[in-house]
Amino acid sequence: MQVLLVEDDIRVAAALVRVLRRRGCTVTCVTTVAEALAAPMVDLVLLDMGLPDGDGLEVCRSLRQRSRDVSIIVVSARGEEYDRVAGLRTGADDYLVKPFSMVELHARIEAVMRRAARSSSGPEEMWIGSMRVDVTARQVSIDGQRVQLTRKEFEILVALARRPGTAVSRKDLLLAVWNTTEGAERTLEVHIAALRAKLGDAGLVRTVRGVGYQLQAG
Repeated sequence: MQVLLVEDDIRVAAALVRVLRRRGCTVTCVTTVAEALAAPMVDLVLLDMGLPDGDGLEVCRSLRQRSRDVSIIVVSARGEEYDRVAGLRTGADDYLVKPFSMVELHARIEAVMRRAARSSSGPEEMWIGSMRVDVTARQVSIDGQRVQLTRKEFEILVALARRPGTAVSRKDLLLAVWNTTEGAERTLEVHIAALRAKLGDAGLVRTVRGVGYQLQAG
């Protein structure tokens, strides 16, 4: 696995590089926004937010615009809800607050890469009314107009589109998209709100009180 580590703390970077290389990863380590944006595309990016020449959000946004398939995990000392939400909305797949254990980092990497592998396996296309969801190309269009979604928003939509007209529980969505049922409900709500806004129809994804969410069929 090709990994881009964006971290300006030399000691932290050295520890992460050792651990990742023991896992068999090929690691490119950079310390600035400029170096991160100039680096070749990889399978996974571990991204610090506090960089000497700018904010990691700029890197996250640019990498996500460049590729919908790269997996991005923010590893940052910024642990406030605002920071986590900003990172996820900008396109990160996960957000890990420092300090963290290497065991937890491994688990987060494995979960993110499993989801990436599942979402890219096998050709599939779904139609819900005028909305087309192309799982293979990771594209969504409504009336022929492309809708740009982040990886998480797309995975939520796919999970709902597989069962149109049926209420999908929050637990099922959390397991499908974040591989956990703990501590991510607020994150799910944020992504649902963003998904509704991008689809342009707040009623398309309906809240089912006490259960979860339902994608209106047709």
